[in-house]
Amino acid sequence: MKIILSSFVGLITFVLLLVVLILGFSILTVFNIPRALLPIKSVKILLSKVSNVIGDITVYACKLVMILMHGKNIQVFDEGLKFNNDEWYMAISNHQSWADIFILLVTANYKIPLLKFFMKKELAWIPIIYLANKTLNMPFVNRHSRSEIKKNPELRNTDYENTRKSCKRFLRTPSTIMSYAEGTRLTKEKHLNQNSPYKNLLIPKIGGIAIALSAIPEINSLIDYSIVYKSKKRSAWSFLNGDMKHVKVKVKKYDIPNHLKKRNYVTDMDYREEFKKWIEGIWAEKDETIEKLKF
Repeated sequence: MKIILSSFVGLITFVLLLVVLILGFSILTVFNIPRALLPIKSVKILLSKVSNVIGDITVYACKLVMILMHGKNIQVFDEGLKFNNDEWYMAISNHQSWADIFILLVTANYKIPLLKFFMKKELAWIPIIYLANKTLNMPFVNRHSRSEIKKNPELRNTDYENTRKSCKRFLRTPSTIMSYAEGTRLTKEKHLNQNSPYKNLLIPKIGGIAIALSAIPEINSLIDYSIVYKSKKRSAWSFLNGDMKHVKVKVKKYDIPNHLKKRNYVTDMDYREEFKKWIEGIWAEKDETIEKLKF
């Protein structure tokens, strides 16, 4: 009986979220038709603002679906932090599941500017992701692997410039640039292979964060989200059927030191080391936070 009920909840949740996303992105697509017809900067800026409003409404609708199907089970601890929707932010989070995207969007909804994710070019074939790229200024990023860069170091500069150019799209309207600093979802195997010094995290990859900060000087604060699920399950279906509905999210805000702004991560070795130490300090604190948040 439990399996039948769980499957029913999962199916209805999937259908409702799909309807919300299709409706939201359909409206976004219609509103953004002028962007292709009138490639004027002022038009792009106006449409970016309108798109963010529609994006926030779409996320709120997803939040209502999650509350309807799973109840109010996301506990947010933000220490009364205050944010400004007219500012740019950099946000980072630990990454365990496909569900993290919905948890983060719902947690941040109407508190900070709409979250904008960097997306892999390999995902461009998925209609919803492609539309997010085109209508919400969420850029596709094509980064080379370490082995490729080792064979051809010049590719590091190529990746830097590509990411920098992509970030310029965020300058149209206040945005929150979201990065999964670990670069991949946490699993026991990955944790062991990395020999990670952290109990609950993989080693952070800081290049993307540093490049975004150098490309967007308006960013003065970094927001850190620590997500902890009660369940050990991590599949998309486990999220949809409610197995992962009990979640705790800790929100912290860090001022970005002036000496870590407007510098080149690729060519400035001192900056790279300084930035690495700063993020690693946050990561060590984050590891302790996750340990305390556990159910």
